[in-house]
This record gives sequence, C-alpha cells and structure tokens, in this order.
Amino acid sequence: MPPASPAAAADTLTARDGARFRDLNDNGTMEPYEDPRLSTAERVADLVTRLSLAEKAGLMFHTQVVATADGRVSNAPIRPGRVGAADLVGGRLITHLNVTEMPGPREMARWQNAVQELAARSPHGIPVTLSTDPRHGFGHNAAASFAATDFSAWPDQIGFAAIGDADLVRRFGDVARREYLALGLRAALHPSVDLATEPRWARQYTTFGQDGELAGRLVVAYLEGFQGASLGPGSVACITKHFPGGGPQRDGEDPHFPYGREQIYPGGRFDEHLAPFRAAIAAGTAGLMPYYGIPMGLEWEGEPIEEIGFGFNRQIITGLLRERLGYDGVVCSDWGLVTDALSPDGSRILPARAWGAEELTPRERVRRIVEAGCDQIGGEECVDLLIDLVESGDIPESRIDESARRLLAVKFDLGLFDNPFVCEDEAAAVVGAPQFVAEGLAAQAHAMVALTPLDALPVQPARLYLDGLDPTAVAGAAAVVHDPRDADLIVVRVAAPWEARDTYMLEGGFHAGRLEFAEADIARILDLAAAAPTALVVGLDRPAILTPFLDAGLSLLAEFGASDRAVLDVVLGVAKPQGRLPFDLPRSMAAVETSLPDVPGDTADALFRAGYAASSTAGITRT
Repeated sequence: MPPASPAAAADTLTARDGARFRDLNDNGTMEPYEDPRLSTAERVADLVTRLSLAEKAGLMFHTQVVATADGRVSNAPIRPGRVGAADLVGGRLITHLNVTEMPGPREMARWQNAVQELAARSPHGIPVTLSTDPRHGFGHNAAASFAATDFSAWPDQIGFAAIGDADLVRRFGDVARREYLALGLRAALHPSVDLATEPRWARQYTTFGQDGELAGRLVVAYLEGFQGASLGPGSVACITKHFPGGGPQRDGEDPHFPYGREQIYPGGRFDEHLAPFRAAIAAGTAGLMPYYGIPMGLEWEGEPIEEIGFGFNRQIITGLLRERLGYDGVVCSDWGLVTDALSPDGSRILPARAWGAEELTPRERVRRIVEAGCDQIGGEECVDLLIDLVESGDIPESRIDESARRLLAVKFDLGLFDNPFVCEDEAAAVVGAPQFVAEGLAAQAHAMVALTPLDALPVQPARLYLDGLDPTAVAGAAAVVHDPRDADLIVVRVAAPWEARDTYMLEGGFHAGRLEFAEADIARILDLAAAAPTALVVGLDRPAILTPFLDAGLSLLAEFGASDRAVLDVVLGVAKPQGRLPFDLPRSMAAVETSLPDVPGDTADALFRAGYAASSTAGITRT
C-alpha cells in the first residue's frame, strides 16, 4: 500500500481495541464500514443504510474530468454546459471520475490526492475512483484511447493479438497496473473484446482481432495482469467492453455518430461475438460496458430483441447478462446516452447516443438505463434527474441500493476506503520506468508482421532515405540522405487510409470509411521504390488494401502501434518481427462491401488471411 499523504493522518484514529481506522464521518467512533478488519460485504451492508439518496445517486454517475497541472481541484468544466471536478465531487457527490488529459506523474499524483482530500469531506467520506481509457499505446482518440506520453509505450491492443502470447499480455497488464496504481488510477475502461469482423470499423486497434477464441484467451490474461486473482488493494478494476460485442457495425460505421447506430448480424454470429465476454465474466471482470448500437433484426434463442441501444436494452442487460450469464458485477453504460455534448470551443455537437430512444426526454432516458439494469451512467452528471425519479416514485430506492452495493463493493475491495492516497515520489519513479519502457519497445517490434520476405532488404545499409519517420530515430545506425537515389535503403512509413470527417464532436479521431490508398499516394510510393530497395511499413489500426504494392518489389511490413525506433529496429535487422495478422487484409473494396459484418474472415479472395506472416526464405502464400 502506498504511503499515506499528510491529509490521511488527520482523520486516522485508534479504536479502544487498538485498531487503526479512518474516521470518514468525523464522529470519533469506528463504524462498521470504517473497520478495515470486516469483510467487504459487511462494510457495504452497513454503509448503504447510512447514505442519503444524493450520495447513492452520486455513486451511479461516472463522468469526465481534466487533471490540472497545478495539483488543485479546479471547477473549470471539461466542455460547455458541464461543471468541473470541484463541484462534481464536492457538490454533486459524484465519486467516479474518468480522467482525460493529465499532467506529468508527480503533478497527477498531487492532483489525485487533492481530489481524495475533497471527497473525505463529504458526509461519509466516500473515496473517488479515478478511471482512464487505454494510455499505453499509440492510437489517440479522445473517445477511445490516449497515446502514451509519460507511460511506457507498448503496442496497441491489436498488436498483442498479432503476437498472440498470453504471458506477454499478462506481463503488460501487470506493468500498466503498477503505473496506474502509482497515480491513483484504480479503474481501467478497458479491455475491449469486440471482434474485428467488419474491416472498415474504426475501433479495431483497441480489440484482440477477429478470432473469438484468441480474444477469449487473451482477455483472461489481461484481467489477471490488471486485477490479479481477485480485486484487492493492489488491483486496477477493469471494465470490459463493449457488451455483447461491438464489431458488426453496418457499413463499418461507429455508433458514436447517428449514421453508425445500427448493429447487424446477417451471418447469424451473435453467439460468436458474445463468447469473449463469457471468458471475461468467468475471469472475474469487475465491470462490463454495453455499446451504443441498436441490434437490428436480432433474435436470440427465438426471442426478438427490442431495437433500442444496448445501454437501454433490458433484454440484453438484465435478461442476457444478469439472468442467463449470471453476471452480478458492475454494469456501466457507455458515455453520453442522456444529453447532447458540445466540443470545448462550442463549434461542434455530439448528439446523445440515445439510439432508439431519441424521442425520450433526458429524464426518461435515465429511467430506461436504470430499468435496463445498468449500475452507472457514463459521461453524464445529471444526478438531479435520478434523484427526482426516486422521489417521485418512478424508480424505487431499493433499485438504487442494489447498484450502490455493487459500486461500493469495488471501492472496498480496492482498499480505497482505507487509503486512497498515493506518493508523488513513487509516481515519478514508477511511471515510465526504464525497464517498462524497454519491455514496451521490444513488444512494439515483436508485434510487427512481415507481409513479404525481408531477405531483399540490404544488410547494414550505410545510407537511408526516410519518408514518414523521424531521422533522429536512426541514432547513428546509418547516414540519412535527402535524395532517394543516394540511398542504399528507402524506408517509407504510412498509416492505413481513412476518410477525414469533422462534422460531429470527436468525429475527426475516428479512422473510418474506405480502405484504399489514394492514387497519388500509390504513385509516390512506387516512384520511391524505383529509386532503391524499399521497405514499406503500414500502420494497421484497421485493415488496408495493399494490393497495388504487392508486385512492386517492395518489402511490406505491418505495425500495430510502434515508435519510429521500433520500426527501424525491425527494418535494420536489430529486432525480429514475430507477429501474425490479427485480421484479414482484403484484396479490394468490392470484397469488403459484399462481406457479412458479423462473420470473421468473410472478405472474398483476401490478399492475406488472419494468422499470416511471411517466411524469411519462402515466397508469399496467397490464400
């Protein structure tokens, strides 16, 4: 357990029998919920009876904040129409905060301690659970993940699928757990175990690929790394998403936006998408998050499923998840099901993702979410609506108690009631520790996939021409030239293509749409390849159509979240790519458009199939 901050000592007392406890309600007596010797169940049972409706309602909201660099708890809102952390914790009694932007490790630790000090002044001192989206990869999308900065950098989640090593996933989870723990981040809004079955979908880089068996095996290791054998003071609680599987989106569009709200199963593979969640439940995931989409035309075990977003869908949350799968952990809705959001500059709107419930009022949406079986409402702060629903008799307080018990149990299991504070010095030492950085760099390289044999690349080239890479990453291994005709080797790094969109807030961060390279980009790369031996490295946050490059004499590689140094290590032979494709690479857009979005590997005559990697001595096997 990290050392207590100075503020922690002020409310720590000694009972008559010698037990030390935090006097969270400031009455000088050790109540059962304050007694660290009692079980979680006993402490929860005591505390729920003491809480006001406002305190219980505050538990049921999980919303976003920005951590400040000066370590003070600000009331500056994250965007127009919202309030800042000071009012969320001190006024609305919200005790689950999703941190988006954050400062350096020492400053982050200071800020989190200040948040906990503020929470300790609430009527019963309920500590705050700080959560985060993934922060250890390279994909940066404010709605899904943050690129590693101070943290050790590893491949994106899809890269772990390329490696396919459960032990490595478990080790990554342990490293990330230590870094999160040092900062007071106690809940992970990940992993995602959606299956990458629609090649155009923008969220594939945060998945374990298209294979359900692999996803099920790796999610178990992931949870073991973050949570341990069971939740405890050294754990980070994981919220696995997006139940019951967010991969089969119509036309590959994402349901963050109105045009992507439909989820379809023309191949009848609903159960296949559900399978990794069964594995996560068996492994003890602390939470689950349903996605936004509407299940269109879905029947499960002969029962038609209501065409309303999964977070509002009682058949899915209560009927399937609670009753059929026996899950009794926390269910947290995805963000923004109730109210519209404005971008920080006020220039763009993101409509509430109330798909199938657009005609309902915000109050009615809150009611539907709670009645569906969700314990938390993500990305919202409208506690007044929930309080009014209970006070008016529309939702019984016993239903609120049910969710409060689940949410409090996680806080007690994590040890937050006994010591929520962290040490600034430890944060600075642990986050981005050299050993963790070195392990992450090695994993980045190992996740890469050779799509053609690398034998044609020159050994120890003296002169490199770089396109799309930082010359400083060469680090003296060769001279960098400015004319491709002077190079012994040309290295070109490009991202998978996408269509730029920016109508809605957050839309610009989603790489969606068609998968072909522009003709001008193809011509430019082929012109370079005519000048000298060329390695083309493509970042596959989702599949790309590489057909134009296959017979051009290039050496083709795929990366799944890698620094320029990791890429050059592989190209120059310092490290060996060990990955295999985690999804198919289609031959054409026509094949993508005629494939079934819920069926893995359904693109006809794929250029490369999932599981493929080129031999260093044999030619390409095209299947």
